[in-house]
Amino acid sequence: MLRAAVLAATFALGPGLAQPVTAQTLNSSSGPIAVDLVADGFSGAWSLGFLPDGGVLVTEKAGALWYLRQDGSRDQVGGLPGDIVEIGQGGLLDVLIPRDFAQSRQVFLSHATRQGRGAGTGISAGRLSDDGTRLEDVQRLFVMAPGSSGGRHFGGRMVEGPEGHIFLTIGDRGDRPAAQDVSNHIGTVIRINRDGSVPADNPLVGRDGAQPEIWSWGHRNPQGLTLDAQGRIWTNAHGARGGDEVNHVRKGRNYGWPVISYGRHYSGAKIGEGTAKEGMEQPAFYWDPSIAPSGLVIYSGTLWPEWRGDFLNGSLKFDLISRLSGDPLQEVERIEGDATSRVRDLREAPDGSIWMISEGNGAIYRLTPGD
Repeated sequence: MLRAAVLAATFALGPGLAQPVTAQTLNSSSGPIAVDLVADGFSGAWSLGFLPDGGVLVTEKAGALWYLRQDGSRDQVGGLPGDIVEIGQGGLLDVLIPRDFAQSRQVFLSHATRQGRGAGTGISAGRLSDDGTRLEDVQRLFVMAPGSSGGRHFGGRMVEGPEGHIFLTIGDRGDRPAAQDVSNHIGTVIRINRDGSVPADNPLVGRDGAQPEIWSWGHRNPQGLTLDAQGRIWTNAHGARGGDEVNHVRKGRNYGWPVISYGRHYSGAKIGEGTAKEGMEQPAFYWDPSIAPSGLVIYSGTLWPEWRGDFLNGSLKFDLISRLSGDPLQEVERIEGDATSRVRDLREAPDGSIWMISEGNGAIYRLTPGD
């Protein structure tokens, strides 16, 4: 298959940086993959989102949001929520560009927000100014309760559901038992309306003591979230020592953490009651040893038809992309090279190319089929 001849967008980040070049060719079972450097110079880049004008929004965990333009320039976007806090694994996390952005210009951000002595995961939204330099009319849509003083497992991935609802992952915040307690948002996937209100058909609406935003619970630290072609929601999540999971996230389901797991504690001790229990969901796939998955794409097949419906997972631990395929899911290959250093995010662009944030290289790359 011939690689795409022209980049969808060309960016240069920072003074003195060269124009994007092919960084390397990665090997795959489908032939060589061309890796084009789109932009570098980032510190802690966490997420990216595509705008209809061909630009890209990029978050950095320390609290910066960048607008990368097609002409190679960039602007740091002002007007972000003032209480974004970088603490441990938390900070400015995901950016979500909704399907109606061309009309609404609305942008959603997930981030850690200060709560007393601790911090919790929240969602804010604002309108991107016409010149792309500022968020306007910023509003807080959600913040988890009760928060935590720890710096671990904020989750933070978002996706727009097929009916326009906003889904957000929240990790267990280092408080394992709380992931089974629906009186808080710890260890959950939540679902809210675009204005932050609670959908009437959420599974725990009306249940005494339960948080009504909860869609599913029993999650450890989901770091990838996406839709498949049928509009179903999938996540990948960090286990402990082994037991990283891919899950089909369904309404009102309990995914077991920390009662069941395919991993062990870092000490080597057994986790919970084993690998299965009635009323708790089994993963669609799990890794052992852990790869620390982050970023998840279920591929459309546009440029790699043979990958249609396959799951592409970034790895923070082993510096690679893990491709899963089949029913049941199996890992069919690992794609790795210098560009895949700490893969923080993966996104499929409108043209079918795969865009990748390499946290280790401080760079964004665009992957297309090689010559």
